[in-house]
Amino acid sequence: MIRALYSLAMWLAQPLLVLKLKRRGAKEPGYLHALPERFGRYSQPLPSHDGPTVWLHTVSLGETRAAAVLVTALRQILPDMRLLLTHGTATGRAEGAKLLLPGDLQAWQPWDTVGATQRFLRHFKPQIGVLMETEIWPNLVATCHARQMPLVLASGRLSDKSLRQAEQLAWLARPAYAGLNAVWPQTPQDAQRFNTLGAPVRAVLGNLKFDATPDAQQIATGRGWRQQAGRPVVMIASSREGEELALLQILKAFSPPALMHQGQEAIDHEASQIQWLIVPRHPQRFEAVAELIQAQGFAVSRRSSWGTEGPNLSAGAPDIWLGDSLGEMALYFGLADVALLGGSFEPLGGQNLIEAAACGCPVVMGPHTFNFALASEQAQEAGAALRVADLSEGVALAAELVTDAERLAQARQACGQFSQAHRGAAQRLARAIVHVMNASVAGLVRTG
Repeated sequence: MIRALYSLAMWLAQPLLVLKLKRRGAKEPGYLHALPERFGRYSQPLPSHDGPTVWLHTVSLGETRAAAVLVTALRQILPDMRLLLTHGTATGRAEGAKLLLPGDLQAWQPWDTVGATQRFLRHFKPQIGVLMETEIWPNLVATCHARQMPLVLASGRLSDKSLRQAEQLAWLARPAYAGLNAVWPQTPQDAQRFNTLGAPVRAVLGNLKFDATPDAQQIATGRGWRQQAGRPVVMIASSREGEELALLQILKAFSPPALMHQGQEAIDHEASQIQWLIVPRHPQRFEAVAELIQAQGFAVSRRSSWGTEGPNLSAGAPDIWLGDSLGEMALYFGLADVALLGGSFEPLGGQNLIEAAACGCPVVMGPHTFNFALASEQAQEAGAALRVADLSEGVALAAELVTDAERLAQARQACGQFSQAHRGAAQRLARAIVHVMNASVAGLVRTG
């Protein structure tokens, strides 16, 4: 009865979903692509294929990038597999296209109605479904269970906040988590929270993001541009709304005349000698952040105008740099000496710092890292990250760190050691996924 009421609500919400997608599509046209797929309707017939179809659901850009190493590991074990990638965001879908080989498939995640999920599974006929990290949908789980198709959660994470929200909807969440065939959490703490919801936790297999290899050419390019700049570079990485304004207001206190275009005497402060870089988390905010920088009295130099030569340094150019491009985080981490961790200075849970460490860029993080609690604690223990109480303290610490060559070198070395110590999740997960799929096929043969 409870899921029937939920199903009715999701069915009635379909027109609202279409309106939401059209509004987002006005800024990001990718959301307008293949809208019928959102409702499990497909115009092209499915080409034949001899091997198994492995369905991998990665909602957003970050999850899709993390999934790349899992896809590689799965192809090593199942060279004849056909990959079916589904997504919820336009940036995730664009990134996922890079993972496809001839014969692979890509589609939107079906909206969580009974009809859409049934049509999705009838059309694609996957042998197993792999959800990445977080998203669990009640009708999707129930439909897979009814079709005896295993559905698993890989590199799962569940924060205390998400657990509290799930417990508030326990009548709906508990059957959904319990209906999965296997859950492989990132950390023991995640495992404990999943167990609280009745999820079938099989083993803690680690975080896929440690296995991702950053683009070496991007890192080298970024480091080259930093050398050309002739000054330390500090960025706020994956900043969220409110953090950019707070940073700009802090910088006003010690900005030299060239930066503020004012005639006051420059304040003698380490941070006034730093080149500041802002990289927003969401691409739809690039324009708004550029306007914000200018409204606060700063000049802005945008990555989208640099081309292959890097920022214009002909006049010393102590502007605020704005990272308004996609797929170049390795370049930005190479460009920066130190990164302030976005999402951690407001109560937003923080962003993932693993890529920064893999690129050799130490992190200064605020108090709010509950979305990546263990990785943040481990990075801090290893010396790859430093914790501060607020953004003002973070700016001061970053300024101090980039002017201390010995301390900065130690932090960079700690980044490499931290990254190397936690690798191997991709191979472990790939073997576990194939085991569940093979066991399911064998069970169907016995009962058939």
